[in-house]
Amino acid sequence: MRGEYKVPGGKLVAVDLEVDGGRLGDVSVSGDFFLEPDEALGDINAALRGLPVDAGVEQLASAIQGALGPEVALIGFTPEAVGIAVRRALGKATGWHDHAFDVIPARVLHPAVHVALDEVIAHEVGSGERPPTLRFWDWDSPLVVIGSFQSVRNEVDPEGAERHGFDVVRRVSGGGAMFMEPGNCITYSLVVPGSLVEGLSFERSYSFLDDWVIGALADVGVAAHFVPLNDIASDQGKIGGAAQKRYADGTVLHHVTMSYDIDADKMLEVLRIGREKMSDKGHRSANKRVDPMRSQTGLSREAILDAFTASFAARHRTRITDYTDTELAEAQRLVDTKFSTSEWTHRVP
Repeated sequence: MRGEYKVPGGKLVAVDLEVDGGRLGDVSVSGDFFLEPDEALGDINAALRGLPVDAGVEQLASAIQGALGPEVALIGFTPEAVGIAVRRALGKATGWHDHAFDVIPARVLHPAVHVALDEVIAHEVGSGERPPTLRFWDWDSPLVVIGSFQSVRNEVDPEGAERHGFDVVRRVSGGGAMFMEPGNCITYSLVVPGSLVEGLSFERSYSFLDDWVIGALADVGVAAHFVPLNDIASDQGKIGGAAQKRYADGTVLHHVTMSYDIDADKMLEVLRIGREKMSDKGHRSANKRVDPMRSQTGLSREAILDAFTASFAARHRTRITDYTDTELAEAQRLVDTKFSTSEWTHRVP
């Protein structure tokens, strides 16, 4: 059996192994990583032999770490990376190449419906009704989408929101507020089975699931990088941020919002927290716009969305599809019964 794992920003780890009586038999670790001293590779292989096939990544990594002395240097990989490769070899974890993805291009809907679709699609991926899915958002009205654990009164200025016509909806994932006017952001949701992030910490899963968009940004001329815990930035500053929700069945909802062309003055009137953040960064000029995607690419928002779709398809097996009538109806039901209710929106005082 063979499993591979590419460390985000690091090296490829491959494991070839045999199973004997419910335990790991011969194990051979290889890859384009660096390891000093050379003989430590044999210690890693030996540490894995005899471990039960149901050992998790943490147990596998702990066995490797315990077999290595303080003088051993692992460069470009970690014991956890080896553990993930072992789990993939055993069929307990999966890689990108193990999946074919549905891709749903941007479709204009009320932004609250997109919030509800995150939950609808996640349940379908979890039940096997849909394969892993990447979908892009587009919307027709202004909305503030706050994180699952944020307080409305702490985040949103009610007078500013009313003056500019912004409603407020709470999403299912954590993180900060999303200031969403039509055409000002690029937002997508990626829903994957838990097996794809098997053995990854929350922090590492963010960089792992964002890796494709770092490449997509490079394709449109933006040299971007991941900034822990959940930000995407270029040399000119932050571009966007990610948020996650992990469901009980292991399904992971991972979504990203990147600024295309935001009216910062309006944002500061609507978001309380925005004032503090912008003040810290020294942004005080009138009519200032936050436009990293527009200014750095020179492309229209539609062109960037098309380029991102093509970039994902170039890296993974994909099928272009659309929402079903059933999905849209269920999303609207969730808007009416959950996401538009005061009980949900104001559940954090």
